[in-house]
Amino acid sequence: MFFKAFFPVVFLSLLSFNSNSTNLSKLDKDLTFELARDIKKFSIPGAAYVIVKNDKVIAQKTFGYTDKAKSSKINSNTVFRLASVSKPFAATITTMLAQENQLSLSDPITKYVPNFELAKKGAADKIQLKHILSHSSGLMPNAYDNLLHENWSMKKVISRFDRVTPICQPAKCYGYQNIAYGLLEPAIEASQSKSYSDLLQERLFNPLEMNNASVGIDVFKNNKNTAKPHVLRKTVKTGKKDKKGKAIKKYIWRTVKVTPDYYKVAPAAGVNASISDMGKWLIANLGHEPNVLSPALLDELTTPRIKTQKDLRRSYWRNHLTDAHYGYGWRIYKIKDKPVIYHSGWVSGFRADIGYSPELGIGFAVLMNAEANLINKVSSDFWERLHSS
Repeated sequence: MFFKAFFPVVFLSLLSFNSNSTNLSKLDKDLTFELARDIKKFSIPGAAYVIVKNDKVIAQKTFGYTDKAKSSKINSNTVFRLASVSKPFAATITTMLAQENQLSLSDPITKYVPNFELAKKGAADKIQLKHILSHSSGLMPNAYDNLLHENWSMKKVISRFDRVTPICQPAKCYGYQNIAYGLLEPAIEASQSKSYSDLLQERLFNPLEMNNASVGIDVFKNNKNTAKPHVLRKTVKTGKKDKKGKAIKKYIWRTVKVTPDYYKVAPAAGVNASISDMGKWLIANLGHEPNVLSPALLDELTTPRIKTQKDLRRSYWRNHLTDAHYGYGWRIYKIKDKPVIYHSGWVSGFRADIGYSPELGIGFAVLMNAEANLINKVSSDFWERLHSS
């Protein structure tokens, strides 16, 4: 939807934005200063961000270390967990296969997961792949996510859904899912004789030269250049105050182990990648790798499918957003009535944010190896400043 509307006016939009990129250069300079300051303030171990314009990476910065012991510095190839920023990859490959007629987005999920049942007879058969992609399945939000932390097989987890009664008919309400999103994997794998991870590698990572990208816990653990996850253990009063008279706190982070929980649902949260990979992914989604991501594919992914009213009250973003929907694997936000295609991710010890403006031809991603809400401020501020330029 947005690509059909905006590609003809990209040139004019970029001219109005300032073709010599002065504003974007200043934004990058300010972001570098502010992020370095706040990383120090909150004692965040490490982070990285990338800004792309059209088909070029114009800024790529790394901060801090892979762990709080400062074992290694974060660099452009350091791999982070993307958490739910994995969902755009799953949606892309599913929609790609549908456009190739290898599966249909109108297929019921029970065609591929016959043991998936709900408490209401016949309700599961009404949930189609397109409802999974857009979080409009009718299931209660985050259904059984808690069971991912248990030492249960996915077969056992899925068997519990026969106790769940839908809260609405499919396509009638929004309910964010992880386990249900994971059900895309058997659908994708049924369409050909390749694993989900191999398919992402073959159709996305390799042709886009996302050389550090992968799927799964084993490859993450075997990679020597990975960011380690950190959770906040406590905050300590320092007895000092800043220039505004506000008490200064010390943030104590704990390095934790990478666990298999959300890796069990690879389409929802199984992708690993570096900040250099994210730059390439943004350029492709901005339409500059049409042989990999066609305009028709990008258009279908970014068409609003279901309104996400709750996002309008989201911390930091609520001061900027004028509208919010979910498409296929992407959130479609509007700032000053201009679309930003966006997603965020959060698993134990990691945060990730990615977004791009089809109209301005600009993309931005940030990765952190700590569960810091600072990432919400960084991303929302970036897009607000960009649209205020």
